[in-house]
Amino acid sequence: MHKFVLTGMLWITAIAAEAQYPGYALLQNASSFQAQFAAASQKTNTVKSDFVQEKTLSLLAEKIVSKGKFWFKKENAVRMEYTQPFQYLMIINGSNVYIKDNQKENKISTKSNKLFRQINTIMIDCVNGKALQSSDFKVRIFEGKTTFMAELSPVNKNLKTLFSNINMVIEKKDYAVSRIEMHEPSGDGTSIHFVNRQFNIPLADALFAVR
Repeated sequence: MHKFVLTGMLWITAIAAEAQYPGYALLQNASSFQAQFAAASQKTNTVKSDFVQEKTLSLLAEKIVSKGKFWFKKENAVRMEYTQPFQYLMIINGSNVYIKDNQKENKISTKSNKLFRQINTIMIDCVNGKALQSSDFKVRIFEGKTTFMAELSPVNKNLKTLFSNINMVIEKKDYAVSRIEMHEPSGDGTSIHFVNRQFNIPLADALFAVR
């Protein structure tokens, strides 16, 4: 009897997963994926990419689309430079964050702000693959035809107020993250799609300098 109940529960879970993410099925055993993804992440020292960001707001009928350039350097350096439709620069280097919005500049240390430090860590960990091992999230892996999707549901109280879940779309061909989706409890969300990606090319330290 217990076997039939368990089988029924797994069947219902699979149907719910496919309804939630069309084209994806829940991986019941993700150990092979985890190993391949960890190996690929370990080999990735730098990333240079264009990106397209789409912001969905419940108060607006149309998405807000932004474009820009993205750089990543191991272990914890990120540069995001928005070029359209506005100029905006964010650099994360260790515990320091530099933001330039038009002519206004701001330097922040995440050491003095726990929540900002958590958000900073999520950004870095989603790129370098460490987010899947974070104790701040419950992780489920889904498989599609050409991509995997890692669903990260916050278990951390502070993060629950910011995100209902964060999804990472991972390409099967190279196990690299091609899209990050951040869903908020309000129903709003942000999707960042990385295109024209280049891996393990030389990147100058000056790109990540926090002035």
